[in-house]
Amino acid sequence: MSTVTVTLPDGATLSVESGATVEDVAYEIGPGLGRDTVAGKLDGELVAKEEPITEDREIEIVTEDSDDYLDVLRHTAAHVLAQAILRHHPDAKLTIGPYTEEGFYYDVANVELDAEDLEEIQREAEEIIEADYDVERVEYDREEAFEQYDDNPFKREILETEAAGEDPVSFYRQDGFEDLCQGPHVDSTGEIGGFEVLETSAAYWRGDEDRETLTRVYGTAFPTEEGLEEYLQRREEAKERDHRKLGAEMDLFSIPDVTGPGLPLYHPNGKTVLRELSDYVHGLNREMGYEEVETPHLFRTELWKQSGHYDNYVDDMFLMDVDDEEYGLKPMNCPGHATIFDQSSWSYRDLPVRYFEDGKVYRREQRGELSGLSRVWAFTIDDGHVFARADQIEEEVRRIMDLIFEVLDTFDLDYEVALATRPEKSVGSDEIWEQSERQLREVLDEQNVDYDLEPGDGAFYGPKVDFAFEDALGRTWDGPTVQLDFNMPDRFDLEYTGSDNDAHQPVMIHRALYGSYERFFMVLIEHYDGKFPTWLAPEQVRILPVTDDNLGYAHRVKNELDDYRVEVEDRDWTVGRKIQQAHDDNVPYMLVLGDDEEDAGTVSVRDRRERERNDVAVETFRDHLEGEVDEKRTEPDFVGE
Repeated sequence: MSTVTVTLPDGATLSVESGATVEDVAYEIGPGLGRDTVAGKLDGELVAKEEPITEDREIEIVTEDSDDYLDVLRHTAAHVLAQAILRHHPDAKLTIGPYTEEGFYYDVANVELDAEDLEEIQREAEEIIEADYDVERVEYDREEAFEQYDDNPFKREILETEAAGEDPVSFYRQDGFEDLCQGPHVDSTGEIGGFEVLETSAAYWRGDEDRETLTRVYGTAFPTEEGLEEYLQRREEAKERDHRKLGAEMDLFSIPDVTGPGLPLYHPNGKTVLRELSDYVHGLNREMGYEEVETPHLFRTELWKQSGHYDNYVDDMFLMDVDDEEYGLKPMNCPGHATIFDQSSWSYRDLPVRYFEDGKVYRREQRGELSGLSRVWAFTIDDGHVFARADQIEEEVRRIMDLIFEVLDTFDLDYEVALATRPEKSVGSDEIWEQSERQLREVLDEQNVDYDLEPGDGAFYGPKVDFAFEDALGRTWDGPTVQLDFNMPDRFDLEYTGSDNDAHQPVMIHRALYGSYERFFMVLIEHYDGKFPTWLAPEQVRILPVTDDNLGYAHRVKNELDDYRVEVEDRDWTVGRKIQQAHDDNVPYMLVLGDDEEDAGTVSVRDRRERERNDVAVETFRDHLEGEVDEKRTEPDFVGE
């Protein structure tokens, strides 16, 4: 029998018979590991322990101690949810039920659920878990599987695609309940220590709003009840930090139905924050030699076909006919920047050429995926593109990484770094992809950056280094990025004249220091819980006159602070109520002015942490404010000096 080679995480290799399963490999490594095997990862993809290996692969064994164990557990929890739904609603039609970063969900048809239904489903699920049913993998010929689902068109549709896998197709069974699934799963329902049905929403079959509307039931699960309780507590706290809630309370943005889904409107307060973010990153760009450009919101689709975006993004583009020509709102800024570069002649001495733009782009996300500022139809990327010689790549990537780290330090953000490699749908030769992935890996290693590998998550035109932020629920969102692109310069025939007087093709480096302003704004709102640093705060100082007699002095103090965002609270309120309102509005500083302060020409300074200093000269406070804003400190700290 032929053999295949598997490569272990430490780089060691092992020869096994072709067709050996992940579990077989684990036993080859050691009997203890074999007994502990829950699932495996082949070339980075999570698979069942029964998965056969028929070609050379990279392998990782998943046990209860692995980071991926929680995903396997939650996949089983999704089946528990489906079984509980069918017990309560036998006429429901199951569709799909994947695990997610936060838990799992199951989409079902032919059923509507209310709060009482969810309570009953929760009780049924707890009984299934308590019964500790074995979870078994069974296989059927595709024809047999079709007979299993003679009344379920959704499962039949899956069986007609590659999503069901090759013949025979696999099912997972527990207590007589069977579900079409490739796995992986834990060995029994009793391994689920904490289980909670969370909520429902509407969803479309296959994410297509022209298809059937389904009921999506969300849940989460953990190996222990304590893990679940910690999550539920964090979830409640996160509701208070939710950027949609704070955005409304602080009058930052809105997404009203009348304007269309995924199209945020920024109110004056929100635009103030965005303007400060833009000014900050524009300053960094100019210091690093980037020149600002601007491109329109739409182009003829010939441009998108030339760049390759049309083939890869056409389903997500907004298209329109203009005088019998097809145009599209831009999903990316890079083809416009490539075209600008192509309008001039360049020498090797001119490179690198660096452009930046706060470019508005549009992507037609499915309506069910839109959520506040995290997923929208219209968003702005702080885009930058570098056109460089091959010998300049690593230095330019290092410079970009330094800029990104400076941004992350400024906002005191936690982040994760990942190297995303070639996706299945891509353009360019194997040689180009191997070279570009190697160069990014070398820069990361040289800078001692701790990063994960994300196989298949690169852009269609090249590999990338992605930085991800956590929101208030611990979910990760894409942020800054660095991407190498050897393909678009070829598609646009970009050239420069080398020292040998011959034409050469530059390398294009895509980068963003925030990612999109919308998503970055969302992260900041939740990260700061609405309490923006003074330099970002829509209102930096609120002056609180004790009585109307002090209004004149209050406005004179405001004039002395006219370089900053200062308001005078002139409503006929008690000073205590004025202070409370300023706290509720998350204003960094309050200046309380009564007769004593007016007579002395001073102010009493309070901050939103309820610290106070009296008899402060206005000039002293102004000098501090200038330093705090210029240095972009994360917390008001005048009274701590």
